[in-house]
Amino acid sequence: MGDIPRGNRPLSPHLQVYRLPISAVTSILNRATGHAMLAGVLLLVWWLVAAVTSERAFLTADWVLRSWFGFIVLVGSLWSLWFHFLAGIRHFFYDAGHMLEIDQGQKTSWAIIWGSVILTVISLLLFFFG
Repeated sequence: MGDIPRGNRPLSPHLQVYRLPISAVTSILNRATGHAMLAGVLLLVWWLVAAVTSERAFLTADWVLRSWFGFIVLVGSLWSLWFHFLAGIRHFFYDAGHMLEIDQGQKTSWAIIWGSVILTVISLLLFFFG
């Protein structure tokens, strides 16, 4: 195989030189956020189970939940929830045969990204100040 003349054919693009389209990035993020929400759910379930187990278990779980690590996990899970929700709405439109053009896919991808960030910030503001 090594002695086959390749001529001037271009090599396959590698990740260092190939930029994924934004619609591909949001598709990958949709799958990743579906799995990422599990971290927040597990943290909340641990907290609830600890609440009915013992005071010491609850204090430990509550300390982790209220720590900077718990805050990051919960905010990340909240963002993942909003992102996954908005991407799911887009998929309903895709399944109906709407917004399948490339430019529409790019616009909805950016709408999902910015929409999930804005909805996360609004949710946090309502939680802390509402």
